[in-house]
Amino acid sequence: MEKEAIVLDVLAKSDAPLKSAEIAEIAMIDKKDVDAAIKKLKKEEKIVSPKVCYYTIKK
Repeated sequence: MEKEAIVLDVLAKSDAPLKSAEIAEIAMIDKKDVDAAIKKLKKEEKIVSPKVCYYTIKK
């Protein structure tokens, strides 16, 4: 599974916005991979940041 898909899956299952470190811990992948996936997903407008350093899926 692609890193972006993993990050989206974790965010979709979460009730609250998550930090990248929390996403990395839940998905059991490296934080720098999560950061790269978040950057790509934000550019594609699939996720949003409701507050600084927290991310959630765009609804």
